[in-house]
Amino acid sequence: MVTFVTGPVRVSVPATSANLGPGFDSLGLALSLRDELEGEVIASGLEIDVEGAGADEVPRDETHLVVRAVRAAFAEMGAEPPGLRLACRNVIPHARGLGSSSAAIVGGVHLARSLVAGGSLLLDDDALFRLAARLEGHPDNVAPALYGGFVISGHDGEEFYAVGSAVDQRVSAVVFVPPIPVSTELARGLLPERVPHADAAADAGRTALLVAALAGQPEQLHRATRDYLHQEYRRPAMPESLALVDLLRAEGVAAIVSGAGPTVLAFTDGPDPAAEPVARLLARCPDGWSARHLAVDRSGVRPR
Repeated sequence: MVTFVTGPVRVSVPATSANLGPGFDSLGLALSLRDELEGEVIASGLEIDVEGAGADEVPRDETHLVVRAVRAAFAEMGAEPPGLRLACRNVIPHARGLGSSSAAIVGGVHLARSLVAGGSLLLDDDALFRLAARLEGHPDNVAPALYGGFVISGHDGEEFYAVGSAVDQRVSAVVFVPPIPVSTELARGLLPERVPHADAAADAGRTALLVAALAGQPEQLHRATRDYLHQEYRRPAMPESLALVDLLRAEGVAAIVSGAGPTVLAFTDGPDPAAEPVARLLARCPDGWSARHLAVDRSGVRPR
């Protein structure tokens, strides 16, 4: 019989950037920007409190994405709590290409497992990944959100897989977040069903180079992040973002659209936010946008 832990449980989960240029639907990187979730099994009902990003927009009922993820994980473990209290402290901006939905899903399934006594014996990390990928529909953001670092992921039919890869300590990023969101559905809807064979071949080569560049040759990041498959097709939905990418890349900066956009991510050297290359990039933030320097998050979702 499943039993629940007494008192509140807290977890934190990182933002993620998928694609990273050429690695469409296959590459993802965890970043040091974290949402925090707290859950507790209560006597009855559903209580939801949300602060921060998206607080005025997300529902406060069973359709809340974290609640849906929690319920799915409970079902996998054969658990049915009498009631649930949930508190979300959101930092990751919504609909900006930084993995807010994946953070909600990964945070939710991890929270549910933590609320069940011996939950990790019922659902290990790989089982959590498979569940989170099914809920999201694709694994490129949920994989780094769960495992941390840089992850190569995909699926063979119904089977999802995720393989971690090294990230050089010199690699960090500056993200430029515009004030207006773009939905993933809109961004995906602009993509053609077919692309030229030459573009697909070029993208495959850059994706392979990107894995090597992140692992130990960051001087190759500018060449490795050149995309042929998706960014240009999405320009009508985010012209300002692609204009910033064009401008930065013309100056030799490895800039890309983060995920489905419209956030722009620029790779830079070193973890020090006071370093000159970082300061120079932060100064390029367009009016009305926000910019911040983020390290690679190497731990993924974790208890808080």
